Amino acid sequence: MICKELNHSQCKTYLVACEDTRRAVLIDPVRANIDRYLALLAYHALALDAVIDTHTHADHPSGASWLQEWTDTRLIMHTRAPTPKATEHVDDGDIVKVGGLELRVLYTPGHTPDSISLYIKDRVFTGDVLLIGGTGRADFAGGDSGEQYDAITEKLFTLPGDTVVYPAHDYRGNSFTTVGKERQTNPRIAGKSRQEYIDLMASIDFPLPSKIQEVLQPNQTAIDDDAIKFPNLVQLNEVRQLAPQEVQLKLMGDPAPVLIDVREPDEYNGELGHIEGSRLIPLKELPARMKELDNQQDREIIAICRSGVRSTTAAALLTGLGFAHVHNLKGGMVDWNVHRLPVQRRS
Repeated sequence: MICKELNHSQCKTYLVACEDTRRAVLIDPVRANIDRYLALLAYHALALDAVIDTHTHADHPSGASWLQEWTDTRLIMHTRAPTPKATEHVDDGDIVKVGGLELRVLYTPGHTPDSISLYIKDRVFTGDVLLIGGTGRADFAGGDSGEQYDAITEKLFTLPGDTVVYPAHDYRGNSFTTVGKERQTNPRIAGKSRQEYIDLMASIDFPLPSKIQEVLQPNQTAIDDDAIKFPNLVQLNEVRQLAPQEVQLKLMGDPAPVLIDVREPDEYNGELGHIEGSRLIPLKELPARMKELDNQQDREIIAICRSGVRSTTAAALLTGLGFAHVHNLKGGMVDWNVHRLPVQRRS
């Protein structure tokens, strides 16, 4: 097995490749370094078989969707990942095969709802959930320090102690650590109860990443042009979130709310299906198609997407344009399906 860190910076990208088949996977690629990755693959005669983002990044533009498009490879993320560009969705226990290699997916939420770690042989790639001598922040939308504690202590810390840990970031010049070392000495979590960890994380005043608005929402939506003006974090946080059961009850009322599904057409007709009566207006088309909603200004509107992230953006945009009663389907069609609520699918 070939295993290399490619960036030599605070943001880590890993190349893992099968020596026998020359098939490779890139984990957490950074957009600015795409040319470097492609050149290295060519130099070592490696074929890119897959790209994996361990989570939706907030501090740098991801190169995953660009690599997927340019090389026609697989883009793999957790089932709760919001981007429409993922071609494969995975969950806890799934196996990603790359040549003769098998990477086991560990669902490790907390930093983000779509955070995964990847375990192969004697090493684990932990994304931003577990760092070297630290843990990832859990204060972004969808973050949860309790879930993060559970993921680290019940999944990562149960791996063999000599398992090498490769995180997606390091800010102190380190390259790797081990599960055993972090289990014993990590100052954030070692020896702490779940509530102690939650209290500690709540007490830390994390600074926002620079240019978060220019990075996070394009990574979430795969819209990286001037098609829409993204709402700010305050506007996003003001969107009222409705659980799937609440939406179902509202659909039984008279009048029923207007349902705006902002996914792409292939998602709308894809594996998760869509809610009967919902109107498909992809997020990137929403500003240009506002006239279609001219007579809905005073109606209750519920925005829908895959995991509730892109639709929160849509709901904030509609609210800013004067729509008075806009809500969001929390957890999107992923949670709608989890609760086994009715969907329509193309036959």
